[in-house]
Amino acid sequence: MGSVLFTGFPGFLGSALLPRTLRRAPEARAVAVVQDKFLDQARSTLARLERESPGIAGRTDLVSGDITVDGLGLDPAVRERLFAGPLEIFHLAAVYDLSVPADVAWRVNVDGTRHVVRLAEAAPELVRLQYVSTCYVSGRYDGIFSETDLELGQPFANHYDHTKHEAERVVAKARDAGLPVSVYRPSVVVGDSVTGATQKYDGPYYVLQLLARQGRRAVMPLPGAAGRTRFNLVPSDYVVDGIDALAGHPPAVNRTFALAQPAPPTVPEMCEVFADRLGTRLRTVPMPVGLAAFSIDHVPGVGRLFRTPSSTLEYLTHPTHYDTAATTATLAELGVSCPPFDEHVDAMVRFFRENPQVGTAAMV
Repeated sequence: MGSVLFTGFPGFLGSALLPRTLRRAPEARAVAVVQDKFLDQARSTLARLERESPGIAGRTDLVSGDITVDGLGLDPAVRERLFAGPLEIFHLAAVYDLSVPADVAWRVNVDGTRHVVRLAEAAPELVRLQYVSTCYVSGRYDGIFSETDLELGQPFANHYDHTKHEAERVVAKARDAGLPVSVYRPSVVVGDSVTGATQKYDGPYYVLQLLARQGRRAVMPLPGAAGRTRFNLVPSDYVVDGIDALAGHPPAVNRTFALAQPAPPTVPEMCEVFADRLGTRLRTVPMPVGLAAFSIDHVPGVGRLFRTPSSTLEYLTHPTHYDTAATTATLAELGVSCPPFDEHVDAMVRFFRENPQVGTAAMV
């Protein structure tokens, strides 16, 4: 009987992928490494998942641990049990915050990944390390960034992008040394393509919030370069379906997959569609990104009006285009495709309007 180790449970991806993985591997047991402060939440989430999928009941162990500690802080008996047979690892835990301080980002995203990789390297029968990265390991590379690209001398706008890039370097080095690895790079993840459901409002939802607050007529300040920028957003079910399909697909070993929109809208197009769905007449006003960020952070009242972290403005002028051709082709063989923006935006806006209580932070 094999084991499947999860970090990042009970976050969104862990909660979605754990039951699917157990259904895919009916003889396996799941082991979820959970920080003590999240154990109660993990127990509640697991109970819900087992009610929804009775076939997985009793097949998951919640164990205390911490990826920032060497060995993940696991009890020796847990480690021994993991190493007693085939082991698959889903490393999903990370700090998903554009404003994260450098020390926290490096400790969780880089050191945490290094500790998971060391555990994987020590496993006698590792099946595969399934690692969730991000498209934004590209930093602010100006051009086309393919699935095989990583080191192109790109600058970084924040500690999140930088540390996820460094973490993927750790994984890539282990892969090149012989570790079986699959890397998944989602772009900006929004709500489910059918229901619109999401655990958090951030990224493009800040634009929705700003437009909705203004009523029938809205003004949207946009950095000058935004007119040439494409905003890459994908529905959450595409990311989950993609990872689930590829995780059980042997040819996906030692490949990297860009789980991004093949034909994303430009920033003005995205804003126009949002305004249309909200019933708002939109006027865009060009503004230098530096001035916009300075105003939000330092001019009294502006930050309270926009309620948008200045760190998100960089993504309105993001210069990178993601080549998804290989990922799209592979997923098509597995029956998975990314819905175009105009096919899932209605669900996104509807859920946003009907659920104003959703916050701006959640574990992924």
